[in-house]
Amino acid sequence: MLNKVLIANRGEIAVRIIRACRELGIKTVSIYSEADKDALHTRLADEAVCIGPASSNKSYLNIKNILEAACLTHVDSIHPGFGFLSENADFAKMCEESNIKFIGPSYKIIDLMGNKSNAKAFMKNAKIPVVQGSDGSIKGYKEACEICEKIGYPVMVKAAGGGGGKAIRLVTKKEDLEDSYNLVKQEAKAFFGDDEIYIEKYIENPRHVEIQVLADEYGNAIYLGERDCTVQRRNQKVIEESPSTVLDEKLRKKMGEAALTAIKASKYSSAGTIEFLVDKNKNFYFMEMNTRIQVEHPVTEMVTGIDIVKEQLRIASGEKLRFSQNDVKSRGHSIECRINAECPEKGFTPSPGQITELNFPGGNGVRIDTAVYTGYKIPASYDSMIAKIIVHGEDRKEAIQKMKRALDECVIVGVNTNIDFLYKILENKHFQDGSYDTSFIKKENLA
Repeated sequence: MLNKVLIANRGEIAVRIIRACRELGIKTVSIYSEADKDALHTRLADEAVCIGPASSNKSYLNIKNILEAACLTHVDSIHPGFGFLSENADFAKMCEESNIKFIGPSYKIIDLMGNKSNAKAFMKNAKIPVVQGSDGSIKGYKEACEICEKIGYPVMVKAAGGGGGKAIRLVTKKEDLEDSYNLVKQEAKAFFGDDEIYIEKYIENPRHVEIQVLADEYGNAIYLGERDCTVQRRNQKVIEESPSTVLDEKLRKKMGEAALTAIKASKYSSAGTIEFLVDKNKNFYFMEMNTRIQVEHPVTEMVTGIDIVKEQLRIASGEKLRFSQNDVKSRGHSIECRINAECPEKGFTPSPGQITELNFPGGNGVRIDTAVYTGYKIPASYDSMIAKIIVHGEDRKEAIQKMKRALDECVIVGVNTNIDFLYKILENKHFQDGSYDTSFIKKENLA
């Protein structure tokens, strides 16, 4: 087993990893910026090291400072969490060169899957269904026009190195292509430091369904069912659940086996997620692979009983998977809501500030993943998510009712939150009967 892990992250995911490490008897080191000196993850870890000022570029994205902290505290491994450096191939490679175990896949896999157009080409060669579009990144506007004429509008123009719903544009007619092409290239360069883009056919009214996988370093791999992440706002996930209302057992197995094919073809190890789009005819298409732990991983943990972060740590320690595919059983239904410090009435603008009063819900089948407390000051420098509420019920109807009850009990005073917005979604008849797609929030005028 690993001896000492540095968590190269902050907030609720850092707390989540520290707890898993403690339960496995692994010592932990937190890093923090000057803005996070009073953060919960700095208090729970065995050691904490300040790595720079509030700006992410000078702290949580500062590879040099993080590796210096790792050497200073004599850790044998680094867990990147999600966001920040979690899918940075250079960081993973530098960890390896420093003889520090990167808790995740190899840097070569991160590099391959980090470029969405290359990942798509890889999956196509592995016989995984992919959306029709460009073969790799496009070389110029002229090629973009030719591809769009060939596959037909509408199309999606996307950053090859993208993620998080950024640098993506829907183009419905030829006249709009040039502006969207130039805009996505600019955004891709600004957000990801790489202006490569690719084009794919727009799948109308899809469901967004992802398959959670675990794979060890000996070629063993399993899938842990699916998560439905269809409820989105501007390509950002809002509510996730498992199982999906759109999959039957036959399609679930087919998608799970496709995910395993992708994992084995890439020789992947650690926890990972294969994301698919499912169209109205129940055809599914590869969208991207996330080479890290997902924000919504607790949904899968609630229905399977498998602690994904602990399994990540065991795999990184060189252990073989403790489960076979036959051991994986899904029980009941789970839903996750992301609680953000933001103001939906003002275009979801962030709402940093001090929490003056706080009460999180409890009870059977309710889980809270958070790093905030009464008196905690939410900084303006980072993502607005402050907590995740995850519930588990015997079926979807009970899970929805339990989540509504949990949101009713949730009290956060001092900052604006999206709790009322989430409640409106749960009360919507189309959400309740499962008849929705990725345009659901916009169609229902919920935001």
